[in-house]
Amino acid sequence: MKQITTFLFAAVVFFAANTFSNAQSKIAHIDSQALIGEMPATKAAQAEIEKLEKTYQTEIEGMITEYQNKIKRYDAEAASQTDDENAKRMQEVETMQRSIREYQGQAQEDLQKKQFELLKPIAEKVQAAISKVAKAKGIEYVLQSTPNNGIVLVADGYDLMGDVKKELGL
Repeated sequence: MKQITTFLFAAVVFFAANTFSNAQSKIAHIDSQALIGEMPATKAAQAEIEKLEKTYQTEIEGMITEYQNKIKRYDAEAASQTDDENAKRMQEVETMQRSIREYQGQAQEDLQKKQFELLKPIAEKVQAAISKVAKAKGIEYVLQSTPNNGIVLVADGYDLMGDVKKELGL
């Protein structure tokens, strides 16, 4: 009787362990940011953004140079001008300074918008490839494993990077 009880207990434990292991989800991880960074389209987008950034920087530097030259000239001529003329000049310089700040802010906003516009299709392509590979491998969850993101610490989990690179032709 004791043997039957032991056998039944062992069978129940085996069945429960087997059911639990079958119920477990398949999980993998990938550093999608690193993958996006390796794509040729990303490198082309970054080059385009850097070119635009240099254009804005050149324009801003020109505006600053004009502003500084005007200040020097107005300072040198201040003694020979009326108080009203000096006040007008001061207001003109303040307007130039405000315009430079506004242009810098607009340039930064334009750069961010352009970056989003160029990188969004790349990120969508990577996401589609990750989903396709995960589905083909029967993986239910794919976790982001970007270093220092605080979301996932991976020991020896399955890394989809190689499979997704293959899917993308990298």
